[in-house]
Amino acid sequence: MSSYCDTSKHTFKQYPLSAQMIETLALLGYRSPTRIQQEVIPLILDGKDVLAKSQTGTGKTAAFAIPICEMICWEENYPQALILEPTRELSVQVRDEVFHIGRKKRLKVPAVFGGFPIDKQIQTLKQKSHIVVGTPGRVMDHIRRESLQLQKIKYLVIDEADLMLDMGFAEDVKQIMAHLPEEKQILLFSATLDHRVKDLAAVYMPEAAAVILESKTATVAEIKQVVYEVKTEDKYKALLQILIRENPDSCMIFCATREMVNVLYRKLKRDKISCGMLHGEMEQSERLKVIDYFRMKRYRYLIATDVAARGIDVEDVSHVINYDFPTGKETYVHRVGRTGRNGRSGIAISLVCEEEKRMQQMVEGFIDMTLKVVECPARTELNEKRFWTKQKESNAPRKRKGDAVNQNIMRLAIGGGKRSKMRAADVVGAICSIEQLESDDIGIIDIRESLTYVEILNEKGPIALAALQERTIKGKIRKVRITRNLP
Repeated sequence: MSSYCDTSKHTFKQYPLSAQMIETLALLGYRSPTRIQQEVIPLILDGKDVLAKSQTGTGKTAAFAIPICEMICWEENYPQALILEPTRELSVQVRDEVFHIGRKKRLKVPAVFGGFPIDKQIQTLKQKSHIVVGTPGRVMDHIRRESLQLQKIKYLVIDEADLMLDMGFAEDVKQIMAHLPEEKQILLFSATLDHRVKDLAAVYMPEAAAVILESKTATVAEIKQVVYEVKTEDKYKALLQILIRENPDSCMIFCATREMVNVLYRKLKRDKISCGMLHGEMEQSERLKVIDYFRMKRYRYLIATDVAARGIDVEDVSHVINYDFPTGKETYVHRVGRTGRNGRSGIAISLVCEEEKRMQQMVEGFIDMTLKVVECPARTELNEKRFWTKQKESNAPRKRKGDAVNQNIMRLAIGGGKRSKMRAADVVGAICSIEQLESDDIGIIDIRESLTYVEILNEKGPIALAALQERTIKGKIRKVRITRNLP
């Protein structure tokens, strides 16, 4: 394997990216490339396989999404890139980021994963798709059913490879690769490079350029990490006092078990503290809703098991609290990595009982630093009024990451879909017959059973909406209305 290191480029304009892509990145708030982006983007654009090790929160999704979206051919109907993610939550998160980055190129990016009806995913995959994001198990289901066509795949991304292997997906990943064209670019990203990840890379990408971003410590320097030594019976009381003292705007609280998440959630709700919870026994749709609510600041605190430790990317989480100290060194790093992302500062607080001190010492050896022990604040030292005032205040909702890109796009819902044999060509023909509109003004078309969704770009939505009220599509005047812009 070769090694690559060139961190001299500090703006996206220095890469061979289209003006369209540069504009999209600016709208999404990508000001300058992170270190992983500086190193990986030129390699991918140059057609090389890449094996990259990088800490969580360093911007690696954009590192592969930017060059892939740049190189995708819009005219091709079959998927050209496949991105494998270990969890459903990561599939949704990565799908959204890739979709926003490819927005102005009109790229369609479906996500396929378990917990949702496969029939709807099959219908989506039958339509034009450019990049598919999914979990290995559900991707293999679609391959077996021949609903996912792989003959045009040029790029394979194996994301969070170490977690993928931890979860037992090694055979699925190998089977998927066996179905892909021989000529393809493989991009493998991992927080750690253990022997399993190296063995996988050695077999499938022996000439890969290695991008190894080492750090003096396993956690980022911007995260302040402290420990409160507590007795088991005093943990909840200590948590309340810490929350009152810190008064965080956005905080993730980690527990060891689903049962403890439920218990802590009920206690905080009983004490009138706004929070949500996330664990593996919840329905998939509910889990995604909870993550979205937390991301949108519908509540400040999210109580979670480790299922969320590498499945959530909320940019401005100010605090992480280990209510139960993790039982693994890597787990500590992944939890703490939910804050201090992309160069921001953050605070990681751990409650440590007597029986957890040995694990604390192991973590300290792993991250090469001693965690500072601080005293639990006395109730008399706390500004409770400030805390409870903030609890009663309504949060100003966060803007969604893609809002700036979506602002000049109108999404229309047209009456009629598969049942009435509606085709994309019918919609394109009707819109292109309108004066001032042409094919470049048409974005993603999504044909469902009884409705067809079409995006009108370049601020021409009002023109299309007005004209389609009295134009025939497939021989009939259809009901046409505005629907929400987000997919």
